[in-house]
Amino acid sequence: MTLKAILRPSVVVLSLLLCVGCERMFGPSEADLSAFGEYVYRLDTAQLRQQFSERLNADDSHDEALTAIRQCYSDESNHDRLSLWFTRMGVADDAETLLAWLRREVPLAGLDTTAFHISEIADDLHVVRLLAFDSLGIDINTLLPRLDYNLTHAYVRYAVGQRYGFVNPDKLLNRLDRQKEGEKYIRLFDYEVKAPDYSEAIRHLVADDRMDYLQLSAPDDPVYTALQNRLSSTTDAAARHTLAVNMERCRWQLKKPLADERMVLVNLPSQQLWCVCPDSVVNMRICFGKTRTKTPLLQSDINRVEVNPDWIITPNIIKNEVSVHAGDSAYFARNRYYIVDMSTGDTLNPARVGVSQLKSGRLRVGQRGGAGNSLGRIVFRFPNNFSVYLHDTSNRSAFNLEQRTLSHGCVRVQKPFELACFLMPDMEEWDVDQLRLSMDIKPETERGKKYLEEHQDDRRPLRLIRQRAVKPSMPLYIVYYTAYPNPENGNVEFWNDVYGYDAVITSEGKRWFQ
Repeated sequence: MTLKAILRPSVVVLSLLLCVGCERMFGPSEADLSAFGEYVYRLDTAQLRQQFSERLNADDSHDEALTAIRQCYSDESNHDRLSLWFTRMGVADDAETLLAWLRREVPLAGLDTTAFHISEIADDLHVVRLLAFDSLGIDINTLLPRLDYNLTHAYVRYAVGQRYGFVNPDKLLNRLDRQKEGEKYIRLFDYEVKAPDYSEAIRHLVADDRMDYLQLSAPDDPVYTALQNRLSSTTDAAARHTLAVNMERCRWQLKKPLADERMVLVNLPSQQLWCVCPDSVVNMRICFGKTRTKTPLLQSDINRVEVNPDWIITPNIIKNEVSVHAGDSAYFARNRYYIVDMSTGDTLNPARVGVSQLKSGRLRVGQRGGAGNSLGRIVFRFPNNFSVYLHDTSNRSAFNLEQRTLSHGCVRVQKPFELACFLMPDMEEWDVDQLRLSMDIKPETERGKKYLEEHQDDRRPLRLIRQRAVKPSMPLYIVYYTAYPNPENGNVEFWNDVYGYDAVITSEGKRWFQ
């Protein structure tokens, strides 16, 4: 055996020992440690930043979300890291967590997956997982900024959208109807809505708890939950879209009914009012504003009832409807209207009042209370910016109509006596009978029956009660849901989009909703 043959195995063993020794001396390479493997050496900070810049500039959405995202990427405190979702060691583990969450939750929220870049995120993460950059001809310095931006965009859009809504109802619904061509818009939505807080989402995005924050984004609202459960159980496209639009309403941060709240709930599309308390519900039909004189959406508190009130006619109705009968004393007598000069308090002869006087705004026109009054026998007052209220009506047959958009904005109620009793549950029996007598309803107590017998010849209406404070005041919500769980049984019901608000929300939020 030659010396060369003897030494060859020794050289191999020595080489192996040297390699092990080098690794122990110098440690594993960056490629060994990085999930990107040898591709880590191709990462170029300048190229990455250029790609980020181009990606942000290419987004033409021009809204608050994009502004917040741009500020986050340009924040100097983040310059020590390559991005928000990857480092030289690889893509953050919660990128996969985010993808899985979006895949599951976005459809359940009635949202469109394309709006959250789910397929693009999945494709890019697949390339990273397989390290298939070269085989697919993709530059790692192009893919990672795109992936990072899509992850950030999806995170911020979902977290903020679920918390605050994807459309702004204040701007959207209050720019629909004008008083006249060229005049200011009529306010139709009078809720105070909390503005989206993008800065909060960005703070969590760069913190360790970002997935916890994201997973708590869905509205904590029993109505939202009921609509979501119904969405999960139907495949009908039209029903799913209606549910998605109404789930959007649940996201708006505004004053909403509480789960166990004693309240009066008016839902315009259902054409119903519900008196709700924890152990019972009273429902009744309503008539409400025509499409050109819509009932406003608002929250207030009913604080007073008036029995047999005069109807003080609003200036718009005087100008548009009453003034055409100027000088017609028979019309005023037939409707029991009277005219008062507001500067003097004098009652004027209708035959001597002309059109221009009625339209001047200096005269008050009213209708005397009692039988035949347009407000019926009782009015329910609450503070608001529109001079609207709930009230009885002399036209009872209107509640039999299928479409009950009839009024100038006020809400007529089918069961005014029951509503009054709900608002004032502590009334004594005689108080309740006084209310009956004042509303020309047969009394039920012996005292009431005796009073009616003794005063049967008295002038009507009997005014035993003229007004009464509601103590404590009763929360009132006038809302607009075309899909909503019926307060009586919890079943989600669907109604027509009587004012077209669903269509408006759909048009504004078409990129978001299914």
